[in-house]
Amino acid sequence: MRCVIGRYVGVCAALLMLCGTAQAQFQGGADWDSTSGEYRGAGAGSSGGAGPSVPAAARNATVESLTKILSASQLSPVDRSLYLSVRAFVYSRLGRENDSQKDVAEMAKVNPQGWPVVLYLMMPGLAGGGDRGAALRALGYGLQRKPNDPWLLLGQAQVQMQIADFAKALDTLDTAMAGAASPGARRNTSYYRGHANLNLGNYPQAADDFEASIAGQTTLKSRIWGALWRYAAQVRARHDARGGLAKDIGNENLYEWPGPIAKFLLGRLPAGELEVAAESDEAAKRTNGKCMAAYFIGMDAVRRGDKRRAREQLQLAQARCPTVSEYNWAASNELKRL
Repeated sequence: MRCVIGRYVGVCAALLMLCGTAQAQFQGGADWDSTSGEYRGAGAGSSGGAGPSVPAAARNATVESLTKILSASQLSPVDRSLYLSVRAFVYSRLGRENDSQKDVAEMAKVNPQGWPVVLYLMMPGLAGGGDRGAALRALGYGLQRKPNDPWLLLGQAQVQMQIADFAKALDTLDTAMAGAASPGARRNTSYYRGHANLNLGNYPQAADDFEASIAGQTTLKSRIWGALWRYAAQVRARHDARGGLAKDIGNENLYEWPGPIAKFLLGRLPAGELEVAAESDEAAKRTNGKCMAAYFIGMDAVRRGDKRRAREQLQLAQARCPTVSEYNWAASNELKRL
């Protein structure tokens, strides 16, 4: 898979030079189809659910700094569309909606095949800075140009889940599913719809969606995130969550992150060792493994009926996981039900 995540990092690096230092944090997630993969890159700690968090410098970039970067003639179409997406967001925050719409239109001109994917990847992370309205408006301008595009709808649904409007997100994702033409797009949509259903308490439907998100995937790397989230949904649906996880990935080599999470859930690794792995494993550190570990330790406690332990760990997950993260959403909603 061609690794274009370097271009995204280059965009952020330039913004960092202009606006100060910040650290991009990636959440662990599923491997999507090649369309999204071109922009995410392989093995970069891509997130299913909320995409990569955008550095604070990108969220705080000024129109002037972005315009200066965009004046460079050597920018590739992908780079230009990435910068334009950030400026469209900034314009919307400033109330300059006509300019925001123009930048979205320009994205479609310079990157005609990939611009919806760029908005899908960038807007949820930018929204995480606190201005969800600007992100939703920018995505809305995209949907005016390309109605019911599944990538734009996926970005919209993520922002809707950030503001805890899971019912609206579910409707959005149902529409996205109707327009998802490829198996990869359907897996992607199923993953997010699983989260909407999980947070609404529709546990059997969530388990089915997470199962659909890994349909046809044959490697551990491509299956493990959907399998872990299916475990969480099956715990709450009072199904045999451990048995399903063991059947799906139990014979795999689980040493690489997030394998230790699965080992813990299958009873093959103590919680303390999982916490050590979350703090020491390089892949875990890149993807905020402490956030993930706390959530799944909490869900193991839910499975065992240990409400005190569950509440303790889910509160820890809520504190550790950013608001753009599916772990934060799930922990917050689970705490309401304990």
